Amino acid sequence: MFTDSVELTVSSGKGGQGCVAFRREKFVLNGGPNGGDGGKGGDIHFKCDNNTHTLSHFQRKMHIKADGGKPGEGSNCTGRSGSKTVVIVPPGTQIIDNDTGDILFDMTTDGQEEKFLQGGKGGLGNTHFKSPTNQRPTYSQPGEKGETRAIKLDLKLIADIGLVGFPNVGKSTLISTVSNARPEIANYEFTTLTPKLGQVNIGDYESFVMADIPGIIGGAHEGKGLGIQFLRHIERTKILLYMVDLGNYRELKEQIEVLKDEIASFSEILGESKFAIALTRSDVVPPDELNAQVNDFIEMLGLKATYENEFEFDSKIPFYIQKSASDELGFDKTQPYLIAPISSATHKNIDALKHALFNLVLTDRK
Repeated sequence: MFTDSVELTVSSGKGGQGCVAFRREKFVLNGGPNGGDGGKGGDIHFKCDNNTHTLSHFQRKMHIKADGGKPGEGSNCTGRSGSKTVVIVPPGTQIIDNDTGDILFDMTTDGQEEKFLQGGKGGLGNTHFKSPTNQRPTYSQPGEKGETRAIKLDLKLIADIGLVGFPNVGKSTLISTVSNARPEIANYEFTTLTPKLGQVNIGDYESFVMADIPGIIGGAHEGKGLGIQFLRHIERTKILLYMVDLGNYRELKEQIEVLKDEIASFSEILGESKFAIALTRSDVVPPDELNAQVNDFIEMLGLKATYENEFEFDSKIPFYIQKSASDELGFDKTQPYLIAPISSATHKNIDALKHALFNLVLTDRK
């Protein structure tokens, strides 16, 4: 089960009670105080781990408590400190204060560990209270209480490329074709109910991460469909791949305009992201109609089709790609980096799309 938001209460450990004790040894009369201090309460830490990808191991309203410190003992023995509690979260988790809404930590890097709550100090034993006028103190300190905070964990997946499209336009098919992700694929809308991440390998040593979210419909940013629930999962992506279906009953112009409007309405930052457009399911359109549809779409955006490029897109079908992905060499962020017809079923232009997207990702990383 995929869970991307949970509410928790976390408490650090209470410090141990100080000890009241006196020396009791043979030939030592009226031995002085020797009660040890209580142990320190356990801390609460959060740690980011790549081996987790969901918050489903937390229960709603769960209360996580660290161990308390042990009481002190005689002979000036300090009680054992409570062990720290490490809460494991997946990359992309934000730790938010429930009362103020402030983001306390943003866990983005594997191995990142943050101390969240400090355990309470242990109480002092009675040996600390002896004095010339009080040679037999019969009291000690209680341990300090730990801290308690109500928090919310919000998961926002981290990916290089985010797939955006209407339901059943081929997003899941594409990510299953180019990556190691294996989402459910079926011939009905909203097959994808949860976000999916896939690693797209380019050669032996290079790769990028692609994110697939449930389909978006008009009004998604207002709560219609499943889109609003999962749109935040592409907030961390700097590049969007809009999936426009050539075989859909919706007009191509309507699809791209609605998708771009929903993204911009949800997040101004996302609305200004670098993007590319894949015209999916080119295999269902007759060849004599395909070229005309793709040409019309490219011209509708005020662009001109190209037929030659370094990524080996099929030159028999029109497509568009900018000359460079670098801002310094004239990349226009307001226009798509590429517009290309693809087919996951027949693998038409799939390898070319992978390498072109990787070029855009690599340029953005640099």
